[in-house]
Amino acid sequence: MDKRNAIISVKDLVKTYDDFTAVQGISFEVYEHEIFGLLGPNGAGKTTTLEIIETLREKTSGEITVNGLSVDKDAGQIKQIIGVQLQAAGYYPSLNLVELMELFSGLYGVDIKPMEMLEKVNLQDKAKAKYKALSGGQKQRFSIATTLINSPKIIFLDEPTTGLDPQARRNLWDLITEIRNGGTTVVITTHYMDEAEQLCDRVAFVEHGKVIALDSPDNLIDNLVSSGFERKKEVKKANLEDVFIHLTGQQWREG
Repeated sequence: MDKRNAIISVKDLVKTYDDFTAVQGISFEVYEHEIFGLLGPNGAGKTTTLEIIETLREKTSGEITVNGLSVDKDAGQIKQIIGVQLQAAGYYPSLNLVELMELFSGLYGVDIKPMEMLEKVNLQDKAKAKYKALSGGQKQRFSIATTLINSPKIIFLDEPTTGLDPQARRNLWDLITEIRNGGTTVVITTHYMDEAEQLCDRVAFVEHGKVIALDSPDNLIDNLVSSGFERKKEVKKANLEDVFIHLTGQQWREG
């Protein structure tokens, strides 16, 4: 299919809670096989919007389709074609990774080979380790593996690299890019603008429940520069994180 085929369409989405409007008429499309970033400050409406698309929360008004399916009429079918990153609280800390994979595959009603799923996120060596014994980066990779159990068309990742060290972050970036290159559409939220710039084909900035800008990172940056914007500090050809990675390596690590 053409890359610009819209696999998610959000039109005039509104969500109100009593006298508070969390989402005020958001509209955007996510194209098939892209990494799409939803960016904005805390409380801007990003998570609410994602939860409505994921059929986890009901909308007040608007129209949303996912792969041609309506969130109003086809929620069950939508759940079958998406992968949602579960929060850590959703895991049984004393089960090992193979046992957890088997548990989740049973919940999804699909037959998987746990070791193959763990290999996808480079955790095959941790197959017999308990979840609670994993490092932060390993927990995040396992969390992403759980989104892939039902071979989804779209996965949703909510701030997947928060709290990780630079190596773990960049390894996760590589993993997310590999998932997209394998044909899965990825929708991500992040507070790290370097992450969005590196990963995302397009980003939407959300503020006060509205989309205030939507384009590729390159175009948004070029437009800002062409408006006369200049950074106060001289732009160097590398940053301190590059130094960190160069000095300490980027290989997978325990810890």
